[in-house]
Amino acid sequence: MSDAGSQLKEKIKAVTRANEEFYHAFESLDVGCMDRIWLQEDYVTCIHPGWSLRVGWPAVRDSWVLIFNNTFSMKFELTEMQVQVAGDLAWVICTENITSRQGEAAQESRVLATNLYEKAGARWKIIHHHGSPVME
Repeated sequence: MSDAGSQLKEKIKAVTRANEEFYHAFESLDVGCMDRIWLQEDYVTCIHPGWSLRVGWPAVRDSWVLIFNNTFSMKFELTEMQVQVAGDLAWVICTENITSRQGEAAQESRVLATNLYEKAGARWKIIHHHGSPVME
């Protein structure tokens, strides 16, 4: 394998790990974990299913606090995952198969998600999350 091909493979592995950290933080319902994996800049954005656009770290963080304060549990199984890297930007497209509880009843849902990452020093940090419900 060429040196460039090997470097790309390593970047894809690192982005895949960053994406796993994002979903671990999501499942843990821990805003402190989210604080560590997001790039805390004015240009970060987040669109949760059915929500309006959140722009800037304070608004994005507040959206996670609201979700975490109103959810008892959330588990993800990711399918149809694609990981791409271009320079210091990378994106992951996947289907989130979600089991969540906001009361006594478990709810199953599917969301098509796009997660955008930026290389910040030695780490890949998330800068955009967009989830769209899959209607079937």
